[in-house]
Amino acid sequence: MEGFRFVNDDFSPAVIGESGQCFRMVTVEEGVTELVALGECLRLREEEDGSVLFSCSEEDFNNKWKHYFDLDNDYEKYRAIALPDDSYLREAVSFGRGIRILNQESWEMLISFIISQRKSVPAIRTAVERLSRSFGRPFETEFGMRYAFPEPERLAAADPEELAACSLGYRVPYILETARDVCEGRLELTTLESLSTEELIECLLKEKGVGIKVASCVALFGYHRLDVVPVDVWMKRVIENVYGGELPREYKPYAGVIQQYLFNYARLKGLNQGQ
Repeated sequence: MEGFRFVNDDFSPAVIGESGQCFRMVTVEEGVTELVALGECLRLREEEDGSVLFSCSEEDFNNKWKHYFDLDNDYEKYRAIALPDDSYLREAVSFGRGIRILNQESWEMLISFIISQRKSVPAIRTAVERLSRSFGRPFETEFGMRYAFPEPERLAAADPEELAACSLGYRVPYILETARDVCEGRLELTTLESLSTEELIECLLKEKGVGIKVASCVALFGYHRLDVVPVDVWMKRVIENVYGGELPREYKPYAGVIQQYLFNYARLKGLNQGQ
């Protein structure tokens, strides 16, 4: 694999791919992660010297992927807000070193997290991939045929039975209505970027099938609102069992980043670690 080599010991595609924020980022072989995003397919190989080889040109890296992977930000400053006596978080950030909060497309995040309700991460990946293969634009790559995430117009016109065949279950009407809202201008995802975080979440909650957890995930992973903490079953356990019901207020400015370390650690290592 040829491409552009990036050196940063605080960036791991493999760790990000397992962190539950992106459902089209998977390990294809040891040390190699594949991502389908922004209508393209990218492979990333983690080298023994700590560098990451991107299957793209330096120009594409600088114009597109550097921002997508949030590589201009220093994540040490986020980890530095950990309180001295918070041993669980120290274990979590050590375990999850290399995590970044991706700058993903808001449309894909909205539909992906509507799908995510009551599903495990592997099940979400499967459903999102089936949806993309059934309704997304096919494109040829050096790694074979891949499928872009479906456009709103394609999903708005989809047959409900064909959507149901993508393992979407009761979420089918939610996806149809959301796609139609976007197509008909009732929901303007780009306009939401200018809103405050509170206003953004309030608007997202108006969509059928979007509760506070889904809205929070879209705000964090689709709009990069780093102060937002999505609370799923894993984070609820962490907050209750480790923090007595509430994250420390000192974590608030970057609580979404802290949440990602905690969620990743709890899901993959368990709550008994670090206590």
